[in-house]
Amino acid sequence: MKTDNNRSAKKIDMTQGNIITNIILFAIPIVLGNILQQLYTTVDTLVVGNFCDKTALAAMGTSSQPVEVLLCVFLGIGGGVSIRASQYIGAGKQARLKSACETAHSFVFICGIPLAILGFFISPLIMKMMDVPEDTMDQAVSYTRILFFGALGNLGYNMNAGILRGMGDSKASLWFLMVSCFTNIILDLIFVPLLGLGVSGAAVSTIISMYLSWVISVIYIIKKFPELEFPLLPRNMSGKELKSILSIGIPIGINQSLFAFGHMMMQTLVNANGSDFMAGLSVAGRVTSLANIAISGFSSAASTFSGQNFGAGKYDRLRKGYILIPAVSGGITLLFGLIFIALRMPILRFFSQDEVVLMYAERYVIIVLAGQWCFAVYNSISNIINGVGLIKYSTFISLLMLWAVRIPVAYLISIYFDSTYIMLCFPISFAFGMFGMIFYYLFSRKWKGILQYPMSNE
Repeated sequence: MKTDNNRSAKKIDMTQGNIITNIILFAIPIVLGNILQQLYTTVDTLVVGNFCDKTALAAMGTSSQPVEVLLCVFLGIGGGVSIRASQYIGAGKQARLKSACETAHSFVFICGIPLAILGFFISPLIMKMMDVPEDTMDQAVSYTRILFFGALGNLGYNMNAGILRGMGDSKASLWFLMVSCFTNIILDLIFVPLLGLGVSGAAVSTIISMYLSWVISVIYIIKKFPELEFPLLPRNMSGKELKSILSIGIPIGINQSLFAFGHMMMQTLVNANGSDFMAGLSVAGRVTSLANIAISGFSSAASTFSGQNFGAGKYDRLRKGYILIPAVSGGITLLFGLIFIALRMPILRFFSQDEVVLMYAERYVIIVLAGQWCFAVYNSISNIINGVGLIKYSTFISLLMLWAVRIPVAYLISIYFDSTYIMLCFPISFAFGMFGMIFYYLFSRKWKGILQYPMSNE
């Protein structure tokens, strides 16, 4: 695809040059963006933890998961857009790329508004189903409802970020997140300690910042990529492109949604142990998220690398990358995990001074981070396979990780052992997923065959 020099400088062509250098250059802005996204929730937790009581922390920890369940299907579709965009870039299909972008933008409006309305009405029911304690219920419902109102901005931003990543531009999202992150921090300090709005104020800060990211991303695409003729408002939805995007995005989204639903079921086990345990895991989640910042960056890079090289028919390069990328991602994640385990207590004390909360948080950090590198390897392999359109097996393994391993192990621990050690189910499921994807690499005929034929030129 023809571009001017300035625009080309903003993209990374995964079909040429050193593989790991390209992957790292592509991943760095995403990793930095992930840090900023974690800063969103970290600042929320810090402010709420220091200016509200521990039931407010517990409410935040349990409220985000039901929102993720409903959003994940649509965020998976954003992954489908990214994969299709990378394939069209690799194959030089400008018209198909333009149509896919227009279709994705229109789809955001069709889904985002009804989702926000639905979420408002079902939030109390969801909190009751999750056995949220009475001392946390009102705050949890309020926080969840407000997050649902941000659904349109959340979907819009993630869809546009997927388009840009597929095109090889991973830097733009970093700048969007910088603006929204600092906005979120300022609004947090205004709404929570100054105006006394509690967890509701933290939720309002988050959704305003997300809408800001979406608006900036639309303006950026319009200005920097005029050849896409990206619309400000929805238009020209192509049934053909929508079907193409959904064929990849829906399985990814359903998989992510079922994964999030499984986490919501896990949260019921957490909630059964009371507000102290809920608050401890909420705090620990901030630390483990920071330690895992490299995973999604390398995974996005893996998907773009795979899609572009598959689209360009560069199978020898694809064959090299599918070994290197998971190895580097796993190694970096292990390093980060060990660093955060070593520094766990000074970091955890920023969030809470309650010794019982800190005890549970410390336990979670050690157990989960010790095995997180397995998840990094699994996730990179899955995204490489997804990038060429082979999504069924990775979806199957992901579901087994959750429903056949993680949840049953958690319930067995809660019944026959100490339920405050249910986090042991995470490293066990991570290892299962990693070995499942390595098995696919070694023995799948479809994977071996995909490296031997070119992409269709339809």
